[in-house]
Amino acid sequence: MAAILSLSSNAPLKTTPSLHQPSSPFKGNLANLKFTTGNFIPLKLNFKSNSNGRPSLVVTNQAASAAVASPTPNVRFRLDNLGPQPGSRKKGKRKGRGISAGQGNSCGFGMRGQKSRSGPGVRKGFEGGQMPLYRRIPKLRGIAGGMHAGRPKYVPVNLKDIEAAGFQEGEEVSLETLKEKGLINPSGREKKLPLKILGDGELSVKLNLKARAFSESAKEKLEASGCSLTVLTGRKKWLKPSVIKNLARAEEYFAKKKAAAAASEPVST
Repeated sequence: MAAILSLSSNAPLKTTPSLHQPSSPFKGNLANLKFTTGNFIPLKLNFKSNSNGRPSLVVTNQAASAAVASPTPNVRFRLDNLGPQPGSRKKGKRKGRGISAGQGNSCGFGMRGQKSRSGPGVRKGFEGGQMPLYRRIPKLRGIAGGMHAGRPKYVPVNLKDIEAAGFQEGEEVSLETLKEKGLINPSGREKKLPLKILGDGELSVKLNLKARAFSESAKEKLEASGCSLTVLTGRKKWLKPSVIKNLARAEEYFAKKKAAAAASEPVST
């Protein structure tokens, strides 16, 4: 006992306060940790007075205000340049892959029926066999209904208009020269139509007329005045080979009939 007391009296006693350290999941060495400086957002404090006259503190982000104050030049948001981010992709629909695909059990095709089967389905305008709408509504006749019989086939020009245009003797009268004179200005569907000369009026000079067709009165007046007429050939209508063959047979038949009728007529002396 005395030895123990003497040992304790010779050794210096050091008492350190025991601090309570909270438990932490961190298992590493605290001496290895280093402090790194981060990018702090600069803030600006402004004191403004509100409507009641009391001062209020307003905190503004300088970086954000600078970015808003200086937008990218020559860039405007429009409906034509709005779009997803480059490289982004939308997940496509996986139809027929069960409920987990997102389209339900029948994947948007309903429950049974013709439209839920594989294949083309039904055609446009089909109403289940009843009279469809495009057959129930009334139809228009004539040009309004789309008939080609009443549509114009030529660009008509009268003789009095050619006389008033001031053509000199020996000049050519055609669709191009009439356009240059400003006598006609076809537009729309009439741009592709040929020229036809009508007989209203008189012509005092001799001209060379080129047109697709001439009326009977115009032909008589122009031949009497000494004008030269040139009938332009148009684009032939496409016909089936069987129709061409039948037309050739009809021409041959009527030619033989005319020749037989001419031979049977008595010769007058």
